[in-house]
Amino acid sequence: MANVNLAIIYYSSTGTNYQLAQWAEIGGREAGAEVKVLKVKELAPEAAISSNPVWKQHYDETKHVPEATPDDLEWADAIIFSCPTRFGNVPSQMKQFLDITGGLWAQGKLANKVVSAMSSAGNSHGGQEQTITALYTTMMHWGAIIAAPGYTDPVTFTAGGNPYGTSVTVNQEGKMIEDVEGAVKHQAKRTVEVAKWVKSGLNS
Repeated sequence: MANVNLAIIYYSSTGTNYQLAQWAEIGGREAGAEVKVLKVKELAPEAAISSNPVWKQHYDETKHVPEATPDDLEWADAIIFSCPTRFGNVPSQMKQFLDITGGLWAQGKLANKVVSAMSSAGNSHGGQEQTITALYTTMMHWGAIIAAPGYTDPVTFTAGGNPYGTSVTVNQEGKMIEDVEGAVKHQAKRTVEVAKWVKSGLNS
């Protein structure tokens, strides 16, 4: 089986999706992938960040995390995106990153990437599924191959049963309501597994 490069690209204001990315990193490494965890560039003004102590703390604590670039997308065989929902859609920070991929797309360098996505929101019907499918819409334009978790493992049900990608509800105290660690790791392993199949097929 081919070796797989996995990029986990996230946006997180208060830490939830950073935690999801870290769990995905573990799952990806357990599946034998070389893994990079990368954040997208923060676009919010300093005043907005500083107005929320939790946001400010997370921003300061993750300054060491490298920012994603188009080069990382070219390097990756598989990509997992993770971001919170913003009014049923992706945050502007993630959208801006996706919008700068036109050069790679025009060269056909994003075709056949194996992709998957995760999300979070403040309530159980806060737009998590819509956010994930919005990410997948961009991936379809890339010509990428979507590796949704579906119901390929019972752990999906214990995490809330989202077949599009792992999603989580975060309460007012910032705590995750569902137990999604196992589902995230499974999703990462599945993404790597599908990428191995694709890469092996392309190289055969």
